Amino acid sequence: MSLSVDPMVLKLARKKLEEFLEEDAWVGDITSQVLDISGKQEAVIYAKSEGVLAGTTFVKEIFKMLDPESYVIERLREGEEFSRGEELLVVVSEVKALLTGERLSLNLLQRLSGIAHFTRRFVKILEGTKIQLLDTRKTTPGFRLFEKYAVRVGGGRNHRIGLFDGIIIKDNHIKAAGGIRKAVEMARMKANPLLKIEVETTNLEEVEEAVESGADMIMLDNMSKDQMVKAIEIIRKYDKNIKIEASGNINEEKLKEIRDLDLDFVSSGAIIHSSPWCDLSKELRVVPAAPEF
Repeated sequence: MSLSVDPMVLKLARKKLEEFLEEDAWVGDITSQVLDISGKQEAVIYAKSEGVLAGTTFVKEIFKMLDPESYVIERLREGEEFSRGEELLVVVSEVKALLTGERLSLNLLQRLSGIAHFTRRFVKILEGTKIQLLDTRKTTPGFRLFEKYAVRVGGGRNHRIGLFDGIIIKDNHIKAAGGIRKAVEMARMKANPLLKIEVETTNLEEVEEAVESGADMIMLDNMSKDQMVKAIEIIRKYDKNIKIEASGNINEEKLKEIRDLDLDFVSSGAIIHSSPWCDLSKELRVVPAAPEF
């Protein structure tokens, strides 16, 4: 799938990219500065492993910051799968900008393409079912918007972006509030009525309490398949409109095991925190001089 970056996300991403560049080239790229090099060149970014391309827009932004006249030629579109040896992008820019932005651009592409590729594998397991794959908040601090973007490129959906855009009453909230029923009641009284309330459950007793408390969505956390079957039966019998999410140690094997259940969502932190980086490389090549007439 191809996916464009939301303008607001891009605005936030630019601030982050500036920070990343400052981190890597705080007072400049000393090596490039001491070399007597100049002029436009192009750099080819190619794959040394398979993956799903994610992060092209951010690469463009990096080189625009370093050289406003730079541009990127896309050999593949965002979200397309690639194989070892394929050219992905060609960046045309001042040679010093190419060298300064090399590691940051590769790090971003390798990390995001790895997440998109791993997510795509999970999504393919769920093909033919109604279950939608969600990510979690188990992300790298400061890098969340990039990682969650990569999940969407891979075909998954974002759960909450942060603590500010959804209500999930988890185990420690339940303990602090004095039980599921009390927690849901307090949330109903104070929360925006347009927001859904999700409750995390770990056993059938908690499932029954969450259902009776009027939860809009129930998370089945770290349950066995047999437990999930019973929990789903309880929930569907009570109210077919309640959404059901399975979560907790969701890997490819677990996903294959539960894909036939009557679930609405499956959330997995692994698609971000356990995704391997794609192996990419960048190679400079001199732009041929214009012919003389």
